[in-house]
Amino acid sequence: MTEKTASNQKLFLLGMILSMTCWGFSWTSGKILSVYGSPLTISFYRFALTFVSLILILWISKISLRISKKGLPDMLLASVLISLYTFLFFKGLTVGKAGAGGILVTVLNPIISYCMMLIIARRKPTRQEFWGLALGISAGVILLKIFTDGSALFSAGNIYFLLASLAWAVLSLVTARASRYGSPATFSCWMYAVSTVMMFFFSGPATSVSLLSKADGVFWGNLFFSATITTSIATTFYFVATSKIGASKASSFIFLVPFSAALGSWIFLNEIPEVHSIVGGLLGIAAVYILNKKKNTATATDQPAVKFSTVEEKN
Repeated sequence: MTEKTASNQKLFLLGMILSMTCWGFSWTSGKILSVYGSPLTISFYRFALTFVSLILILWISKISLRISKKGLPDMLLASVLISLYTFLFFKGLTVGKAGAGGILVTVLNPIISYCMMLIIARRKPTRQEFWGLALGISAGVILLKIFTDGSALFSAGNIYFLLASLAWAVLSLVTARASRYGSPATFSCWMYAVSTVMMFFFSGPATSVSLLSKADGVFWGNLFFSATITTSIATTFYFVATSKIGASKASSFIFLVPFSAALGSWIFLNEIPEVHSIVGGLLGIAAVYILNKKKNTATATDQPAVKFSTVEEKN
């Protein structure tokens, strides 16, 4: 490895750490934004700014804005799912804690996605997958405090966060096909464009305009961070870094997301992480590690890759 290559590797690794930190901190930013208006209205502004940011990135990168006509059904379905996820994201944050929600959703997303992929593939989990999924389900039970408090599922935004995880898992299956229709970035750009129109329709022009009277520097700063820094720039960097340092190494950095979500809410919102969130989060991370760990045997079968997506992914 040349000195220049090593330097580039270090740059990408540093960028990955910053990107994952941004993904985690987006939960804190979302909590702050949630007090300014309804989830529908906040989602509209976030989608609109994300769309504008992606248009600029595609223009600078000279990436075509065209996608195959065959991809339109998937793009429309993805728009509905990302709209549903974002609505549930903000709805949960209006009543729940950013740190707890960030840990819960980012841990459950890959577990639920993995279960769905096994069902679609119509195959039983291997022994390694079984223990990974069992550990993941245990993490979910602890995070939701189902055994200690049965009513906790319907309090503190947990039901919204759980539904958001389900929506994101289905979204992941749809967007996994995005590369078939052109650039994934272009697919995302048009997905956010449709979502912007949808949220404007459901929010209503009057409500959307009235929020501007309450918007201040804090609102615009967090909106810019959430939509442009986190969703557009950090996510785009993640995909670029994946092609440079490898998918396996890149995906390992996603384990930083639940930690940064808890850290951000602690620093900026004074939310002290609870014991069940810490224990459940650690178990969930261990579960995803087990599911992603490749067997060092020649007979090992291919396994579906699971990652802490996003969003917000790509959040």
